[in-house]
Amino acid sequence: MHCQVGLMHKYSVRCPTCGEMQDPMSLICSKGHDALLRTFYGPLQLTPRNMPGIWEFYDWLPVEGIISEGTGKTVTYKSEAFARKLGLSDLYVAFNGYWPEKNASMMTCTFKDLEAFPTMQRLLERQDGRIMVVASAGNTARAFAHVCCITGQPLLLVVPENSVHRLWTLHADASSICLVTVEGDYYNAIELANKVALRQRFVSEGGAKNVARRDGMGTVMLDAVLTMKKLPMHYFQAVGSGTGGISAWEASIRLIQDGSFGNVLPQLHLAQNLPCAPLISMRAGNITDQSIVDGKCPEDMYDDVLFNRKPPYSVAGGVRDALQATGGRMYGIDNAAAAHAQQLFEELEGIDINPAAAVAVAALMQAVEKKFTGHNDSIVLNITGGGMERLRRDCNLYPIVPDIRVSAHDPEAESKIVDKVSEKFQR
Repeated sequence: MHCQVGLMHKYSVRCPTCGEMQDPMSLICSKGHDALLRTFYGPLQLTPRNMPGIWEFYDWLPVEGIISEGTGKTVTYKSEAFARKLGLSDLYVAFNGYWPEKNASMMTCTFKDLEAFPTMQRLLERQDGRIMVVASAGNTARAFAHVCCITGQPLLLVVPENSVHRLWTLHADASSICLVTVEGDYYNAIELANKVALRQRFVSEGGAKNVARRDGMGTVMLDAVLTMKKLPMHYFQAVGSGTGGISAWEASIRLIQDGSFGNVLPQLHLAQNLPCAPLISMRAGNITDQSIVDGKCPEDMYDDVLFNRKPPYSVAGGVRDALQATGGRMYGIDNAAAAHAQQLFEELEGIDINPAAAVAVAALMQAVEKKFTGHNDSIVLNITGGGMERLRRDCNLYPIVPDIRVSAHDPEAESKIVDKVSEKFQR
């Protein structure tokens, strides 16, 4: 596929460093710039479509079709009890999960659904029949498993073995999924997945470099702005790689270009779980996080999905640029603060939330205490996952059973995985 094909689409993909148009399916700049490619859409105004779930934002998603079954979306509502507790008059919760009373139907209970559906749609549009490879600490794997059970697309999941408890699906038939558990951490899983993805018959989903993943996550901000009728002053989210923060920033740029919602970028407030907080170390100028060197991560984290050893910090269009552009802040949240925040939010709002989301709640509480936000400021709090306990009561959950276990230090691990995939999918 050549670059000019992008002109036939409703969007183009360009490098933020050189401005050159790229192949719409590309993950890297053709001129070699270390940058996150960005989408530019024909429609400049945000016009919601009468389509299910995330496809309401079809005009600002890099797809030419939709997967209608099983799709959810963010549900944004104005907080009352929790906002009153914090003394905030204009706090909105962007809820990503399962909460029937709020019409929230993200059936994996994580906003990673927002990445999985547009990414899968783009793969289907390529029609090349390759097996998608996804590395995950759990939530992303669950989201891609969900969409692959719907579409039948073969999927290779590579996850750290201590994350396997997070892998379940609502679908009794998960035969399109080959699950590999890795003796090692999330980055070990990523490295192994990347090696397999380079082989014939496999394709990487691309991680932070995939515009479909970022624009999918960006719909959190789109939904919030449609509900609030304005851009918020502040945006809070817990992050591992920081890609969700980048996505919120990119969506805000488009909303400013729209002209209907204000002209000031929301300030990003991004939270990590101490002591495993590489982004905070990088922002402080420490290339090497001592807690990682000492081998303390991701042990004893409130939620280890928030740990990524090599986040896209210094790349053009990455976390550093997003923080600089928005005057953003980083927060280090310890386990005790996260546990307190989770208990308080759940009691006052009436829904269970994932531990990662509790880290964001704790960051908001810290910001209010330190007066980083005003009592009347407009705020969006991204609850990146919730309703899992409620879902367990309402639905049957089927664990995804591992097909093979490998060690990150086994030189034969890659070959063993490829052999297992060939055996499972008979290819």
